[in-house]
Amino acid sequence: MRIYNIKVNGKKYEVQVMGITEVEPVEIKTVKGAAPAAALKTETASAAAPAASSKGEPILCPMQGTVLDIKVKVGDSVKAGQTLLILEAMKLENEIKAPRDGKVAEIKVTKGATANNKDVLLTLE
Repeated sequence: MRIYNIKVNGKKYEVQVMGITEVEPVEIKTVKGAAPAAALKTETASAAAPAASSKGEPILCPMQGTVLDIKVKVGDSVKAGQTLLILEAMKLENEIKAPRDGKVAEIKVTKGATANNKDVLLTLE
């Protein structure tokens, strides 16, 4: 049996693994948010673009999922609580609703697209 001490999100855990032959210990470090330089440039550009290119209130994706349906078009007037789009996450369909009355200024996603947590789905004027 081999015992490993692991740190995840700041919490330390002791893990016992059976059936492993003795090998020289290896220390593995991961840095939260570490990514290749090309990916960082892409993420930075896409994160800055919505704020610079659009005016109004961004409606952010609450969790990673797939856009099943978009219920509004650019220019549509919406009421608070009206369904804007349907997001499928973990086999559940989630209605993304308007937080207030307004007008759809821009739609940033397409039907069938994958949206990540905190991605801008659309903006309301």
